[in-house]
Amino acid sequence: MLLFLPIALAGREYHVSKSGSDLGAGTRQDPFRTINAAARKAMPGDTITVHEGVYRELVDPQRGGRGETSRILYRAAEGERVEIKGSEIIKGWKRVRKGENIWSVAVPNSLFGSFNPFREEFKGDWLETRFPMHLADVYINEVSLYEAKSTDSLLVKRTTLRDPGGVRLNWYATVGEDVTTILACFDGKDPNKETVEINVRPTCFYPSREAVNYITIRGFHISQAATQWAAPTAEQIGMVAPHWSKGWIIEDNVIKNSHASGITLGKEAGTGQDEWRNDPRHIDGSIHYLETIFKALERGWNRENIGSHIVRNNVISDCGQTGICGSMGCAFSEIYGNHIFNVFVKGSDQYNGAELSGIKFHGAVDTYIHDNCIHDCNQAIWLDWMGQGARVSSNLFFNNWQQDLFLEMDHGPFTIDNNILLSEFSLLDAAEGGAFIHNFIYGKIRHIDWGDLRFVPYQKAHSTAIKGISRIEHSDYRFFGNIFCSTGGDTSWNLDRYKEADHPAYLEDNILVKDPHFELIFEGETIKLKISGLPSLKNDLEIVDASRLGVTFLSDYPYENADGTPIVIDLDYFKNPRPASGTTPGPFGNLMSQTMTVWK
Repeated sequence: MLLFLPIALAGREYHVSKSGSDLGAGTRQDPFRTINAAARKAMPGDTITVHEGVYRELVDPQRGGRGETSRILYRAAEGERVEIKGSEIIKGWKRVRKGENIWSVAVPNSLFGSFNPFREEFKGDWLETRFPMHLADVYINEVSLYEAKSTDSLLVKRTTLRDPGGVRLNWYATVGEDVTTILACFDGKDPNKETVEINVRPTCFYPSREAVNYITIRGFHISQAATQWAAPTAEQIGMVAPHWSKGWIIEDNVIKNSHASGITLGKEAGTGQDEWRNDPRHIDGSIHYLETIFKALERGWNRENIGSHIVRNNVISDCGQTGICGSMGCAFSEIYGNHIFNVFVKGSDQYNGAELSGIKFHGAVDTYIHDNCIHDCNQAIWLDWMGQGARVSSNLFFNNWQQDLFLEMDHGPFTIDNNILLSEFSLLDAAEGGAFIHNFIYGKIRHIDWGDLRFVPYQKAHSTAIKGISRIEHSDYRFFGNIFCSTGGDTSWNLDRYKEADHPAYLEDNILVKDPHFELIFEGETIKLKISGLPSLKNDLEIVDASRLGVTFLSDYPYENADGTPIVIDLDYFKNPRPASGTTPGPFGNLMSQTMTVWK
């Protein structure tokens, strides 16, 4: 019996294959056909191995693991391409009029069941659409079309950030009692000779109930779901989402073409559902979010129950709202090694609003975001409300057209270190109590002053428990060892406003480089950075640590890691140790080469 005990503790492995049957045993020789069939069987410690193929289903895990050593693992079989799609292939398109590239198809409403994304409105707090839009998307060869306002707009040429040369890729639909009729222009392509899909499911991997903890999702291609706008005051459902749970690991996946968000680590519906939009009193949205926070605390928002997720080494692209977002459910999490791009690159043609970013977090308490590459988004990272203890480190940002970082309504302490910020605008600041250490800051810094309009909580150390609530005074910053760049004769560093703040900014060992030039070199998945115009950097700077940073004015806390140990910035961007005898400004340590591999 003792000999067999380790095997029993290891858990059971279930197999899923397109050649299988849900009446099977789930073994390698007799696999299930659907992932959900295995999900209904899996117990803590079990593994679900999914074999090559396209699985068009919404995976609803019935239970989670019991802890880090007793997870339920969902994985793609090694070396096999496994796709989970929220869409269905649509065939039988007919040309509407001879000589015009407008096609029509009638889709039975039975395909959608109770959820028809062509009927469901795209809506939520802080979203502004150009016209009443829907959750549906139409795809040709994995590229999504634009929703048209009317049939008269089907031949409109769209010129957007995604399609700067202009395309005629539009759809319009009417939903009848029995069928949904879709009209579409495919920019000269015959849809019957291409792969055309429409999304039919609201998500791809989402437990229908809360507290389904300790699940790992590994190695899948996940795409094409009709996700709803993920406001911080609403249930946030991405294509992959834990649903107010703890301890998920989402790793090594390719996540693409979500109508709104790729991954959400957000709140559930019980704490509110777009309260601001539905409020007849028209009070400020920040008050509604305050109410949401207190409801979340009553519903168990704490380290023991919520968050502590790991999202790593995923490729996330072509999402309408965010690559990764989360309201409060992101607390105590670690986000690293992800490549995020093409977020909100076509949406400005049709909608706009807040909550748009490569990564957008509310309540990122003790959340560690590091070693990601984020580009071609409206902004790379937006930390909004209660980012106490958050750390943003060693990320590469470029070609984000609003800014790389937006820090809003955070009292601190939070730490921004060793990042490479290459967009035209590096920082939009509406926070206080942050430390910026050894960053390469190419772009400009802008500011928003909310004055007395908004009051934001701050927490007890390493906790979600509220210590107090106050307005943001836009001060109490530390800038140590950064490289700032100026172009066109600008020598202000855009830091002048901090000199007149209510509480001082501390500036030490920063340098200003006038009119530098950088070039990004793309070699497959590898990105190299070539910089010219940098002076010889002095290498006699002291290591920055918690003792130098002091404590924040309002929360009265030192700069610490999530485990409570003092912050020490003794590694550079490349994870090379900074010499105790002296280091250089910026994220590059003592590296002398001007061509550096910054992503691979």
